[in-house]
Amino acid sequence: MPDPPAYEVAVVGGGPAGLTTALYTTRLGHRTAAFERVGGRHAAVDNVHNVLGVSEDVSGSELAERGVRQLEEYGADYHPDSVDAVERDGDRFRIEGAHGTATAERVVLATGFSDEGPGVPGLERFTGRGLHYCLHCDAYTLGDGATFVLGHTEHAAQVAMLLLHFTDDVTLLTDDEAPEWSDETAAQLEAHPVERVDAEVIGAFAEGSGGSTVLEEGGVRGGPAGEWLGGLTLADGTEREFLGGFAVYGLEYNNRLAADLGCDLADDGAVAVDEVGRASEDGVYAVGDVTHGQNQTPVALGDGARAGIALHRDLRAFPVDADALDAVDPTDLRVPGAAAELRARMRRDRGRDHHAGLRDPRSDE
Repeated sequence: MPDPPAYEVAVVGGGPAGLTTALYTTRLGHRTAAFERVGGRHAAVDNVHNVLGVSEDVSGSELAERGVRQLEEYGADYHPDSVDAVERDGDRFRIEGAHGTATAERVVLATGFSDEGPGVPGLERFTGRGLHYCLHCDAYTLGDGATFVLGHTEHAAQVAMLLLHFTDDVTLLTDDEAPEWSDETAAQLEAHPVERVDAEVIGAFAEGSGGSTVLEEGGVRGGPAGEWLGGLTLADGTEREFLGGFAVYGLEYNNRLAADLGCDLADDGAVAVDEVGRASEDGVYAVGDVTHGQNQTPVALGDGARAGIALHRDLRAFPVDADALDAVDPTDLRVPGAAAELRARMRRDRGRDHHAGLRDPRSDE
């Protein structure tokens, strides 16, 4: 049986944090592999927000697809495979995928988190099309519209009041659950123009007569094949029309691999890391939402960039440490330090007319 492929860096997770980490380590000359199960959370995003220079017409899956093309162009390996286990094997790590095995000197966990859904029948099909989870990403989309917050916690109440920056029509729906916010927050809610409705929410309906609203350009709001949320049905038989809103029920960090490796976790379950993504276990890094749950593509990109540079500094051979110079024969130094196949990619890349990734379509004219 052949030996499993060996890498310097293995990244588990193909969202913006993981792919950016892999992009940096590859371009810095390290053999890198990225593992991503099909249908990750970021790939389900219909419209990417707040990424400078990237149109909101771009979906998470399109951004990831182009990112993978970049990785492969620069020489990384991309494995569309879920990772079942990561185990320390001497001074390396063994990555066990559903369809194969690899080893690496360093492992990066970019496994993200999972949103706790609202539990309202038929509502989650409108995710990204009226049902949202990230205020900083999507409140702009709902400006001056009738907006709801589903939840009964302290955080739900705070989100409802924050939405008043964007609209004067905010409804807090507790869905027949007892409020869990403090007396101080209750006083704040009383003082702010937020309507509170305690009835159970039993369903959701699409905009219009059960269909989508077709725009003048021929597209459908919320995506080429998606219906936009029209509103919610309550147990008392009433229907409330909303442009959209937020489900605020918390999240669960996908931290199993980190926990199995012995990494420290924060009280809320996030993987504890330093400022560049180093976890408590030697050789393990973690990036993106699994470390903080901020749910922000630009933040994830920055996490990946910082970790990628830190990994390079961790792995690079040069300069040789000053206290080790006496034991080094300059004629024995293996230079260049970057892998030969990656240097070949560097040379070939200089002659390309076009590179993978988003670019101005006029460049093809």
